[in-house]
Amino acid sequence: MRWSMEVLRACVACLSVCVSLASAFSQSLDSDFTFTLAAGRRECFFQTMKKDASLEIEYQVLDGASLDVDFQLNSPSGHIIASDYRKSDGVHTVETEEGDYMFCFDNTFSAVSEKVIFFELILDNMGEDEESEDWKAYVQGADLLDMKLEDIMDTINNVKSRLGKSLQIQTLLRAFEARDRNLQESNYERVNLWSCTNVLVMVIVSGVQVYLLRSLFEDKTKTRPF
Repeated sequence: MRWSMEVLRACVACLSVCVSLASAFSQSLDSDFTFTLAAGRRECFFQTMKKDASLEIEYQVLDGASLDVDFQLNSPSGHIIASDYRKSDGVHTVETEEGDYMFCFDNTFSAVSEKVIFFELILDNMGEDEESEDWKAYVQGADLLDMKLEDIMDTINNVKSRLGKSLQIQTLLRAFEARDRNLQESNYERVNLWSCTNVLVMVIVSGVQVYLLRSLFEDKTKTRPF
């Protein structure tokens, strides 16, 4: 009977760890978005934050003339926390208070070119870690097990943090790749345009030179037969 109770407790502990592992990986506080900012327009976004949390915003201009944009981050009270002027990328991290944070991308300085902008939000200390500790209430007699559930949870959180960091790096690499690809395609089109223009000019100049040379050696005098 005692052996069956230990086996049951071990099963309950393993099941609780599996549930906590699934919940740890299913709750992600990282998000990213790519949008097109028209010429002469200003777009703003809002993010609700809790007190003593952390908000990190990273943005990049993927496509558009000069690859630049104006950026501004405002606190819930309306104060300007961070601002960038005509930059192609930027990273800003703030310790937040409770309320809605507003961040804006401004392309009003450009009257012709639209911009493709990518940004990523990373939210930390949003308060859901307390919910992930509820599984401990269902585990009884954990001291009878050879493993420590606290150590397992530390390992799970460490793996979650590293996977989240890997996902963030992969997302940024995709953004860099998209920006470089757009830049290369733009350069490719410019090279082809100027190459065709140069070839056309060379053909025209060659035709004019041939015509002028022939006109120089052409005998235009008229002789009368005797």
